[in-house]
Amino acid sequence: MHPVNELRFAISDRINGVEVGPRHVPLSLLGDFQKEVSDFLKGSNRDVDPAEVLVSVEEGSLALVVTGLIAASTLWVDLERIQSSISLNYIDAKRAAVFDRWQTAARQHLHRKYQIADAAALVRITVDSSSDFRKFDEIWVQVEKYLTGRIVDLGGKTRANVHLETEDGSVLVVAATQELLVQEEQNRLYRPALLHISAEENLHTGILRNHRLLAFEAHQPAYDENEFQQMVARGTAAWADVPNATEWLENLRGSAQ
Repeated sequence: MHPVNELRFAISDRINGVEVGPRHVPLSLLGDFQKEVSDFLKGSNRDVDPAEVLVSVEEGSLALVVTGLIAASTLWVDLERIQSSISLNYIDAKRAAVFDRWQTAARQHLHRKYQIADAAALVRITVDSSSDFRKFDEIWVQVEKYLTGRIVDLGGKTRANVHLETEDGSVLVVAATQELLVQEEQNRLYRPALLHISAEENLHTGILRNHRLLAFEAHQPAYDENEFQQMVARGTAAWADVPNATEWLENLRGSAQ
């Protein structure tokens, strides 16, 4: 989903027979809704700083139009995921908690409805008494991976970690040990890096969590002519006794059938 700069959060309900709006809303409902929108925008990683965004209140239902969201990368990822699945497992935990509270409130107040939308209608999410957003049992397995990016911070007084900026601009925090960082002689700050990590991987989504650094690996993304020629030489020597490589391969395939 391509990020835009504006989102509209709306709540509709009937209180004492009157539609909720800017001129008619209980103070507690207004306070709760404002906090829930703020929590949803921030997420666990404070993807959005509420102090940096602007809000306007619209007529109709009680609607908060929030601007200043163009750089909120994880917010847009979560919105795309929740539009394609009823599972709350796949989005940030704090945003999932907001959806859970909204759904509980909507089932207790049958006129209650929450909506998130943007002007281009790329985002259109509704939570009401009939919606069924929920969490499912997850299966996580231990894996080892290699991650590439640029190190933008590393160290820590009590919790050692490495901050890796990935290709999409997001920053991944990888736990490390102080001993491993002390042993590293190369200055890796603000340089491209290849990290060998362990993590837990979700079998359904491929999402990784609990990243832990195992080692810094040699990172040479550029083409190396000498290395390529050495590979060619090794391959040529290995196939020197085969008069016709194509015929040999076809015979091999035929014998395997």
